[in-house]
Amino acid sequence: MSLPGYLAASQPNPASARAPWYKNIAPSYAGIFLWFVFYAQIAVGTLSQAGIGLCLLALLVGGLLCFALYYYAPAMLGMQTGRPLYVVGASTFGAKGGYLMPGLLMGVLQIGWFAVATYFAADYITRGLHSNSKVLFAVITIVWGYALAWVAIKGIQYVGRVAQFLNWVPLAMILIVFFATRHGIAQYHPAVDHPGTAFAVMLSAVIGFFATAGAAGADFGINSRGRGDVAWGGLIGITLAVLIAGGLPLLSVAGAIGSGATTSFTYTAAIYSVGALSGVVFFLFAAASLVPTSFCAFIASNSFGTMLPKVPKAVSTLIGVTVGVLLAVTGVVNNLIGFFTIVGASFGPICGAIAADYLLAGRKWSGPREGINWAGYAAWAVGFFIGIMPSLHFMPAGWRAADSPAVLYSFIAGFIVYAVLAKLGARPALVEEAAFRAGA
Repeated sequence: MSLPGYLAASQPNPASARAPWYKNIAPSYAGIFLWFVFYAQIAVGTLSQAGIGLCLLALLVGGLLCFALYYYAPAMLGMQTGRPLYVVGASTFGAKGGYLMPGLLMGVLQIGWFAVATYFAADYITRGLHSNSKVLFAVITIVWGYALAWVAIKGIQYVGRVAQFLNWVPLAMILIVFFATRHGIAQYHPAVDHPGTAFAVMLSAVIGFFATAGAAGADFGINSRGRGDVAWGGLIGITLAVLIAGGLPLLSVAGAIGSGATTSFTYTAAIYSVGALSGVVFFLFAAASLVPTSFCAFIASNSFGTMLPKVPKAVSTLIGVTVGVLLAVTGVVNNLIGFFTIVGASFGPICGAIAADYLLAGRKWSGPREGINWAGYAAWAVGFFIGIMPSLHFMPAGWRAADSPAVLYSFIAGFIVYAVLAKLGARPALVEEAAFRAGA
Protein backbone atom coordinates (compact mmCIF):
# COMPACT_ATOMS: atom_id res chain seq x y z
CA MET A 1 0.00 0.00 0.00
CA SER A 2 1.10 3.61 -0.53
CA LEU A 3 1.84 5.36 2.72
CA PRO A 4 0.25 8.71 3.61
CA GLY A 5 2.62 11.62 3.17
CA TYR A 6 3.03 12.27 6.90
CA LEU A 7 4.29 8.70 7.42
CA ALA A 8 6.42 8.55 4.29
CA ALA A 9 8.21 11.74 5.34
CA SER A 10 8.90 10.55 8.88
CA GLN A 11 12.52 10.23 9.97
CA PRO A 12 13.55 8.87 13.42
CA ASN A 13 15.48 11.11 15.76
CA PRO A 14 19.04 9.70 15.88
CA ALA A 15 20.73 8.66 19.12
CA SER A 16 23.34 11.38 18.63
CA ALA A 17 20.66 14.05 18.98
CA ARG A 18 19.39 12.84 22.36
CA ALA A 19 20.24 14.07 25.85
CA PRO A 20 19.73 13.30 29.59
CA TRP A 21 16.28 13.73 31.15
CA TYR A 22 17.29 16.82 33.12
CA LYS A 23 18.09 18.68 29.89
CA ASN A 24 14.84 18.04 28.05
CA ILE A 25 11.90 16.07 29.52
CA ALA A 26 11.98 17.33 33.11
CA PRO A 27 12.39 21.08 32.46
CA SER A 28 9.95 20.99 29.54
CA TYR A 29 7.17 19.36 31.53
CA ALA A 30 7.91 21.43 34.63
CA GLY A 31 7.54 24.54 32.47
CA ILE A 32 4.09 23.35 31.41
CA PHE A 33 2.91 23.02 35.01
CA LEU A 34 4.47 26.35 36.01
CA TRP A 35 2.13 28.03 33.51
CA PHE A 36 -0.39 29.93 35.65
CA VAL A 37 -3.32 28.44 33.71
CA PHE A 38 -2.68 25.17 35.58
CA TYR A 39 -3.13 26.64 39.06
CA ALA A 40 -5.30 29.71 38.36
CA GLN A 41 -8.38 27.82 39.59
CA ILE A 42 -6.70 24.89 41.35
CA ALA A 43 -8.48 25.69 44.64
CA VAL A 44 -11.94 26.15 43.09
CA GLY A 45 -14.14 23.18 43.98
CA THR A 46 -11.29 21.52 45.88
CA LEU A 47 -10.08 23.64 48.80
CA SER A 48 -13.64 24.84 49.32
CA GLN A 49 -14.74 21.24 49.88
CA ALA A 50 -11.94 19.74 51.98
CA GLY A 51 -8.87 20.45 54.07
CA ILE A 52 -5.41 21.34 52.80
CA GLY A 53 -3.92 17.91 53.52
CA LEU A 54 -6.44 16.00 51.42
CA CYS A 55 -6.13 18.44 48.53
CA LEU A 56 -2.34 18.05 48.52
CA LEU A 57 -2.76 14.27 48.58
CA ALA A 58 -5.11 14.51 45.60
CA LEU A 59 -2.48 16.59 43.78
CA LEU A 60 0.13 13.90 44.41
CA VAL A 61 -2.16 11.11 43.23
CA GLY A 62 -3.07 13.15 40.15
CA GLY A 63 0.61 13.64 39.34
CA LEU A 64 1.33 9.92 39.69
CA LEU A 65 -1.64 9.01 37.47
CA CYS A 66 -0.49 11.50 34.83
CA PHE A 67 2.95 9.89 34.85
CA ALA A 68 1.88 6.25 34.90
CA LEU A 69 -1.22 6.27 32.69
CA TYR A 70 -1.02 9.20 30.31
CA TYR A 71 2.67 9.85 29.76
CA TYR A 72 4.67 6.64 30.16
CA ALA A 73 3.50 4.54 27.17
CA PRO A 74 3.67 7.38 24.60
CA ALA A 75 7.06 8.47 25.93
CA MET A 76 8.43 4.93 25.74
CA LEU A 77 7.16 4.59 22.17
CA GLY A 78 8.81 7.89 21.26
CA MET A 79 12.07 6.81 22.88
CA GLN A 80 12.09 3.38 21.20
CA THR A 81 11.19 4.59 17.70
CA GLY A 82 12.54 8.13 17.69
CA ARG A 83 9.24 9.17 16.09
CA PRO A 84 6.59 11.70 17.23
CA LEU A 85 2.99 11.12 18.30
CA TYR A 86 1.34 11.40 14.91
CA VAL A 87 3.58 8.56 13.65
CA VAL A 88 3.35 6.15 16.59
CA GLY A 89 -0.40 6.86 16.68
CA ALA A 90 -0.66 5.23 13.23
CA SER A 91 -0.64 1.87 14.99
CA THR A 92 -3.52 2.66 17.35
CA PHE A 93 -5.65 4.52 14.80
CA GLY A 94 -4.29 3.34 11.44
CA ALA A 95 -2.18 4.95 8.73
CA LYS A 96 -5.21 6.82 7.34
CA GLY A 97 -7.04 7.10 10.64
CA GLY A 98 -4.06 8.95 12.08
CA TYR A 99 -4.95 11.99 9.99
CA LEU A 100 -7.86 12.79 12.25
CA MET A 101 -6.72 11.19 15.47
CA PRO A 102 -4.44 12.16 17.07
CA GLY A 103 -3.28 14.39 14.18
CA LEU A 104 -5.96 17.01 13.54
CA LEU A 105 -7.51 16.59 17.00
CA MET A 106 -4.23 17.69 18.57
CA GLY A 107 -4.25 20.78 16.38
CA VAL A 108 -7.85 21.64 17.23
CA LEU A 109 -7.26 21.30 20.97
CA GLN A 110 -4.09 23.37 20.71
CA ILE A 111 -6.24 26.18 19.33
CA GLY A 112 -8.29 25.80 22.51
CA TRP A 113 -5.14 26.06 24.60
CA PHE A 114 -4.06 29.06 22.53
CA ALA A 115 -7.37 30.73 23.37
CA VAL A 116 -6.95 29.97 27.08
CA ALA A 117 -3.41 31.35 27.09
CA THR A 118 -4.48 34.48 25.24
CA TYR A 119 -7.47 35.11 27.52
CA PHE A 120 -5.56 34.84 30.79
CA ALA A 121 -2.56 36.78 29.52
CA ALA A 122 -4.83 39.66 28.48
CA ASP A 123 -6.73 39.40 31.78
CA TYR A 124 -3.52 39.59 33.83
CA ILE A 125 -2.21 42.52 31.77
CA THR A 126 -5.40 44.52 32.34
CA ARG A 127 -5.26 43.68 36.04
CA GLY A 128 -1.65 44.83 36.11
CA LEU A 129 -2.86 48.11 34.60
CA HIS A 130 -5.60 48.26 37.27
CA SER A 131 -8.23 48.48 34.54
CA ASN A 132 -11.66 46.88 34.14
CA SER A 133 -12.16 48.13 30.58
CA LYS A 134 -13.63 45.47 28.31
CA VAL A 135 -12.47 47.44 25.27
CA LEU A 136 -8.88 47.46 26.52
CA PHE A 137 -9.14 43.72 27.26
CA ALA A 138 -10.39 43.03 23.71
CA VAL A 139 -7.61 45.12 22.14
CA ILE A 140 -4.91 43.39 24.20
CA THR A 141 -6.40 39.99 23.39
CA ILE A 142 -6.36 40.64 19.64
CA VAL A 143 -2.85 42.12 19.59
CA TRP A 144 -1.47 39.37 21.85
CA GLY A 145 -3.09 36.55 19.90
CA TYR A 146 -2.09 37.56 16.38
CA ALA A 147 1.36 38.83 17.35
CA LEU A 148 2.35 35.60 19.08
CA ALA A 149 0.82 33.49 16.32
CA TRP A 150 3.10 35.31 13.89
CA VAL A 151 6.07 34.73 16.19
CA ALA A 152 5.19 31.03 16.39
CA ILE A 153 5.27 30.70 12.62
CA LYS A 154 8.23 32.95 11.83
CA GLY A 155 10.49 32.87 14.86
CA ILE A 156 9.76 29.88 17.08
CA GLN A 157 13.50 29.17 17.39
CA TYR A 158 13.86 32.37 19.41
CA VAL A 159 10.94 31.43 21.65
CA GLY A 160 12.78 28.27 22.66
CA ARG A 161 15.74 30.33 23.81
CA VAL A 162 13.55 32.74 25.76
CA ALA A 163 11.79 29.78 27.42
CA GLN A 164 14.96 28.82 29.27
CA PHE A 165 14.69 32.09 31.19
CA LEU A 166 10.96 32.71 31.34
CA ASN A 167 10.20 29.31 32.88
CA TRP A 168 11.81 30.55 36.11
CA VAL A 169 9.64 33.68 36.26
CA PRO A 170 6.35 32.01 37.32
CA LEU A 171 8.21 29.95 39.93
CA ALA A 172 9.58 33.14 41.44
CA MET A 173 6.11 34.73 41.39
CA ILE A 174 4.58 31.63 43.03
CA LEU A 175 7.14 31.85 45.83
CA ILE A 176 6.49 35.58 46.31
CA VAL A 177 2.73 35.07 46.61
CA PHE A 178 3.25 32.11 48.95
CA PHE A 179 5.55 34.17 51.19
CA ALA A 180 2.96 36.97 51.33
CA THR A 181 0.10 34.64 52.34
CA ARG A 182 1.88 32.04 54.48
CA HIS A 183 0.73 33.38 57.87
CA GLY A 184 -2.93 32.65 57.15
CA ILE A 185 -2.49 29.00 56.16
CA ALA A 186 -2.92 27.63 59.68
CA GLN A 187 -6.14 29.63 60.12
CA TYR A 188 -7.83 28.16 57.06
CA HIS A 189 -10.70 25.70 57.58
CA PRO A 190 -13.18 24.66 54.87
CA ALA A 191 -16.79 25.67 55.47
CA VAL A 192 -17.98 22.21 54.35
CA ASP A 193 -16.42 18.77 54.38
CA HIS A 194 -16.91 16.87 51.11
CA PRO A 195 -13.56 15.08 50.70
CA GLY A 196 -14.77 12.77 47.93
CA THR A 197 -15.92 15.69 45.81
CA ALA A 198 -12.71 17.62 46.40
CA PHE A 199 -10.56 14.60 45.52
CA ALA A 200 -12.49 13.93 42.30
CA VAL A 201 -12.42 17.58 41.18
CA MET A 202 -8.68 17.78 41.82
CA LEU A 203 -8.00 14.65 39.78
CA SER A 204 -10.16 16.02 36.97
CA ALA A 205 -8.32 19.36 37.00
CA VAL A 206 -4.82 17.85 37.01
CA ILE A 207 -5.50 15.08 34.47
CA GLY A 208 -7.62 17.29 32.21
CA PHE A 209 -4.87 19.91 32.09
CA PHE A 210 -2.23 17.27 31.34
CA ALA A 211 -4.01 14.95 28.88
CA THR A 212 -2.70 16.44 25.61
CA ALA A 213 0.78 16.89 27.08
CA GLY A 214 0.68 13.25 28.19
CA ALA A 215 -0.03 12.01 24.68
CA ALA A 216 2.71 14.34 23.43
CA GLY A 217 5.07 12.31 25.63
CA ALA A 218 6.04 10.60 22.37
CA ASP A 219 7.40 13.91 21.11
CA PHE A 220 9.36 14.35 24.34
CA GLY A 221 10.48 10.71 24.36
CA ILE A 222 12.25 11.00 21.01
CA ASN A 223 14.91 13.03 22.81
CA SER A 224 15.50 10.37 25.50
CA ARG A 225 18.44 7.98 25.54
CA GLY A 226 16.64 5.14 27.32
CA ARG A 227 14.01 4.00 29.80
CA GLY A 228 15.79 5.73 32.71
CA ASP A 229 15.47 9.13 31.04
CA VAL A 230 11.78 8.50 30.37
CA ALA A 231 11.13 7.46 33.99
CA TRP A 232 13.17 10.12 35.80
CA GLY A 233 12.13 12.87 33.42
CA GLY A 234 8.48 12.05 34.06
CA LEU A 235 8.72 11.60 37.82
CA ILE A 236 10.52 14.92 38.29
CA GLY A 237 8.99 16.95 35.49
CA ILE A 238 5.43 15.71 36.04
CA THR A 239 4.76 14.25 39.49
CA LEU A 240 7.06 16.52 41.49
CA ALA A 241 6.19 19.55 39.35
CA VAL A 242 2.46 18.98 39.91
CA LEU A 243 2.99 18.90 43.66
CA ILE A 244 5.06 22.10 43.70
CA ALA A 245 3.32 24.13 40.98
CA GLY A 246 -0.11 23.14 42.26
CA GLY A 247 0.64 22.88 45.97
CA LEU A 248 2.17 26.30 46.59
CA PRO A 249 -0.70 28.21 44.89
CA LEU A 250 -3.18 26.02 46.79
CA LEU A 251 -1.49 26.96 50.06
CA SER A 252 -1.43 30.61 48.99
CA VAL A 253 -5.19 30.63 48.42
CA ALA A 254 -5.70 28.98 51.82
CA GLY A 255 -3.45 31.59 53.40
CA ALA A 256 -5.21 34.50 51.73
CA ILE A 257 -8.62 33.24 52.88
CA GLY A 258 -7.35 32.27 56.32
CA SER A 259 -5.96 35.74 56.90
CA GLY A 260 -9.22 37.36 55.83
CA ALA A 261 -7.70 39.04 52.77
CA THR A 262 -10.26 37.45 50.43
CA THR A 263 -13.13 34.98 50.27
CA SER A 264 -12.39 33.93 46.68
CA PHE A 265 -10.82 30.58 45.87
CA THR A 266 -9.15 31.81 42.68
CA TYR A 267 -5.38 32.24 42.64
CA THR A 268 -5.91 35.68 41.10
CA ALA A 269 -7.43 36.87 44.39
CA ALA A 270 -4.43 35.55 46.32
CA ILE A 271 -2.05 37.54 44.12
CA TYR A 272 -3.57 40.78 45.41
CA SER A 273 -2.25 39.83 48.86
CA VAL A 274 1.19 40.88 47.62
CA GLY A 275 -0.02 44.47 47.93
CA ALA A 276 1.62 47.22 45.89
CA LEU A 277 3.66 44.66 43.96
CA SER A 278 0.57 42.85 42.67
CA GLY A 279 0.59 44.81 39.41
CA VAL A 280 4.17 43.77 38.71
CA VAL A 281 3.35 40.14 39.59
CA PHE A 282 0.43 40.15 37.15
CA PHE A 283 2.65 41.57 34.40
CA LEU A 284 5.34 38.95 34.98
CA PHE A 285 2.83 36.10 34.99
CA ALA A 286 1.55 37.42 31.65
CA ALA A 287 5.11 37.70 30.30
CA ALA A 288 5.74 34.07 31.23
CA SER A 289 2.72 33.16 29.10
CA LEU A 290 4.54 34.30 25.97
CA VAL A 291 6.10 30.86 25.62
CA PRO A 292 3.02 28.61 26.02
CA THR A 293 0.94 30.88 23.77
CA SER A 294 3.54 30.69 21.02
CA PHE A 295 4.08 26.96 21.38
CA CYS A 296 0.32 26.25 21.25
CA ALA A 297 0.08 28.18 17.98
CA PHE A 298 3.22 26.45 16.67
CA ILE A 299 1.95 22.93 17.44
CA ALA A 300 -1.45 23.71 15.94
CA SER A 301 0.20 25.13 12.82
CA ASN A 302 2.38 22.04 12.41
CA SER A 303 -0.60 19.75 12.92
CA PHE A 304 -2.69 21.51 10.27
CA GLY A 305 0.25 21.78 7.89
CA THR A 306 1.13 18.08 8.23
CA MET A 307 -2.38 16.65 8.13
CA LEU A 308 -3.88 19.09 5.58
CA PRO A 309 -1.02 19.51 3.10
CA LYS A 310 -3.34 20.74 0.31
CA VAL A 311 -4.43 23.73 2.40
CA PRO A 312 -1.76 26.46 2.63
CA LYS A 313 -0.29 26.34 6.13
CA ALA A 314 -0.65 30.09 6.59
CA VAL A 315 -4.36 29.89 5.75
CA SER A 316 -5.19 27.00 8.09
CA THR A 317 -3.17 28.60 10.89
CA LEU A 318 -4.82 31.99 10.42
CA ILE A 319 -8.28 30.41 10.56
CA GLY A 320 -7.40 28.50 13.73
CA VAL A 321 -5.85 31.55 15.41
CA THR A 322 -8.90 33.67 14.56
CA VAL A 323 -11.17 31.11 16.22
CA GLY A 324 -8.88 31.12 19.25
CA VAL A 325 -8.92 34.92 19.52
CA LEU A 326 -12.72 34.98 19.30
CA LEU A 327 -12.97 32.38 22.07
CA ALA A 328 -10.66 34.53 24.20
CA VAL A 329 -12.39 37.86 23.53
CA THR A 330 -15.81 36.44 24.38
CA GLY A 331 -14.49 34.81 27.58
CA VAL A 332 -15.80 31.37 26.62
CA VAL A 333 -12.56 29.77 27.83
CA ASN A 334 -12.72 31.33 31.30
CA ASN A 335 -14.25 28.14 32.72
CA LEU A 336 -11.05 26.16 33.11
CA ILE A 337 -12.63 23.16 34.83
CA GLY A 338 -15.07 22.78 31.95
CA PHE A 339 -12.26 23.18 29.40
CA PHE A 340 -10.07 20.66 31.20
CA THR A 341 -13.00 18.22 31.17
CA ILE A 342 -13.27 18.49 27.38
CA VAL A 343 -9.51 18.08 26.93
CA GLY A 344 -9.40 15.10 29.27
CA ALA A 345 -12.40 13.49 27.58
CA SER A 346 -10.79 14.03 24.15
CA PHE A 347 -7.29 12.75 24.88
CA GLY A 348 -7.93 10.45 27.86
CA PRO A 349 -9.20 7.59 25.68
CA ILE A 350 -6.43 8.24 23.13
CA CYS A 351 -3.85 7.73 25.87
CA GLY A 352 -5.78 4.66 27.08
CA ALA A 353 -5.88 3.10 23.62
CA ILE A 354 -2.17 3.84 23.03
CA ALA A 355 -1.29 2.28 26.39
CA ALA A 356 -3.30 -0.86 25.53
CA ASP A 357 -1.67 -1.07 22.09
CA TYR A 358 1.76 -0.68 23.69
CA LEU A 359 1.17 -3.53 26.14
CA LEU A 360 -0.44 -5.83 23.55
CA ALA A 361 2.60 -5.39 21.30
CA GLY A 362 4.93 -6.53 24.09
CA ARG A 363 5.79 -3.04 25.39
CA LYS A 364 6.93 -1.79 21.99
CA TRP A 365 5.58 -0.21 18.81
CA SER A 366 3.98 -2.67 16.44
CA GLY A 367 4.26 -0.31 13.46
CA PRO A 368 1.55 1.46 11.43
CA ARG A 369 -1.62 -0.41 10.51
CA GLU A 370 -3.38 -0.27 7.18
CA GLY A 371 -6.25 2.14 6.62
CA ILE A 372 -8.31 2.97 9.70
CA ASN A 373 -7.95 1.03 12.94
CA TRP A 374 -11.59 1.04 14.07
CA ALA A 375 -10.62 -0.48 17.42
CA GLY A 376 -8.89 2.81 18.23
CA TYR A 377 -11.82 4.89 17.05
CA ALA A 378 -14.34 2.83 19.00
CA ALA A 379 -12.17 3.14 22.12
CA TRP A 380 -12.07 6.90 21.65
CA ALA A 381 -15.82 7.23 21.08
CA VAL A 382 -16.75 5.28 24.21
CA GLY A 383 -14.13 7.01 26.33
CA PHE A 384 -15.06 10.47 25.07
CA PHE A 385 -18.75 9.94 25.87
CA ILE A 386 -17.90 8.79 29.39
CA GLY A 387 -15.54 11.73 29.79
CA ILE A 388 -18.12 14.37 28.94
CA MET A 389 -21.03 12.78 30.83
CA PRO A 390 -20.76 15.27 33.72
CA SER A 391 -21.33 18.07 31.19
CA LEU A 392 -24.37 16.46 29.57
CA HIS A 393 -27.25 18.04 31.43
CA PHE A 394 -29.84 15.77 29.82
CA MET A 395 -28.28 12.80 31.64
CA PRO A 396 -29.75 11.82 35.04
CA ALA A 397 -28.04 13.71 37.87
CA GLY A 398 -27.04 10.47 39.56
CA TRP A 399 -25.24 9.25 36.44
CA ARG A 400 -23.38 12.51 36.08
CA ALA A 401 -22.30 12.58 39.73
CA ALA A 402 -21.26 8.93 39.69
CA ASP A 403 -18.98 9.53 36.74
CA SER A 404 -16.65 11.97 38.47
CA PRO A 405 -13.69 12.03 37.87
CA ALA A 406 -14.84 11.28 34.34
CA VAL A 407 -11.49 12.19 32.75
CA LEU A 408 -9.90 9.22 34.52
CA TYR A 409 -12.75 6.91 33.60
CA SER A 410 -12.40 7.97 29.95
CA PHE A 411 -8.83 6.64 29.96
CA ILE A 412 -9.91 3.37 31.54
CA ALA A 413 -12.75 2.97 29.04
CA GLY A 414 -10.42 3.64 26.10
CA PHE A 415 -7.92 1.10 27.42
CA ILE A 416 -10.51 -1.64 27.99
CA VAL A 417 -12.45 -1.15 24.73
CA TYR A 418 -9.26 -1.18 22.65
CA ALA A 419 -7.85 -4.26 24.41
CA VAL A 420 -11.10 -6.20 24.00
CA LEU A 421 -11.55 -5.31 20.32
CA ALA A 422 -7.90 -6.08 19.61
CA LYS A 423 -8.28 -9.53 21.20
CA LEU A 424 -11.38 -10.07 19.03
CA GLY A 425 -9.32 -9.36 15.92
CA ALA A 426 -10.85 -5.99 15.06
CA ARG A 427 -7.55 -4.37 14.10
CA PRO A 428 -6.42 -4.14 10.44
CA ALA A 429 -3.18 -5.73 9.26
CA LEU A 430 0.17 -4.11 9.88
CA VAL A 431 1.90 -2.27 7.07
CA GLU A 432 4.77 -4.42 5.87
CA GLU A 433 7.96 -3.29 7.55
CA ALA A 434 9.82 -3.14 4.24
CA ALA A 435 7.19 -0.83 2.79
CA PHE A 436 7.26 1.43 5.84
CA ARG A 437 11.04 1.60 5.92
CA ALA A 438 11.11 2.40 2.21
CA GLY A 439 8.53 5.12 2.67
CA ALA A 440 10.27 6.52 5.71
